[in-house]
Amino acid sequence: MTRSPRTRRIGALTACAGALAYTVSKIDLAREGELGMPGFPAPQEAYAQVADVTAAQLGNAGLGLLMALVALLLVRPPAARSFRWAAIAVSWAGIAMVGAGVVGFGARAAGVAPRLGDTPPDMGTALAALVVGAVWVAGWCVAAVGAGRRRDRIRSGV
Repeated sequence: MTRSPRTRRIGALTACAGALAYTVSKIDLAREGELGMPGFPAPQEAYAQVADVTAAQLGNAGLGLLMALVALLLVRPPAARSFRWAAIAVSWAGIAMVGAGVVGFGARAAGVAPRLGDTPPDMGTALAALVVGAVWVAGWCVAAVGAGRRRDRIRSGV
């Protein structure tokens, strides 16, 4: 898939940018006291299940920062084998989580998963959020695969 450390770095920086976009969106939603994602407001009954909307969204923003840091680890993966593989494993867990979100919100936007919520009232914002998520996942995949390639491990001495 990836053929060079440069491609891996671009993928990792793309993933980091996606995570930072997520972080900023969650801070904005926390400031507004809203649940959900940009373009995908949460149903009213969700508010009854969350004691403090601001704290919940700021917690999500913190998770976004953590994902950005993990993606940055793949720009130049750690030389120590255990740290390298830990960063790769955590990356794949994050990829699965974000990818599932993109698929779920995509299904909601398309109207094929009514149990996930109504179709978005602002389709432009919703589609922009889905594109950011898809690019984030793609970049993170490129970086994770590249970090595990033997050629890159040999160059870094692992």
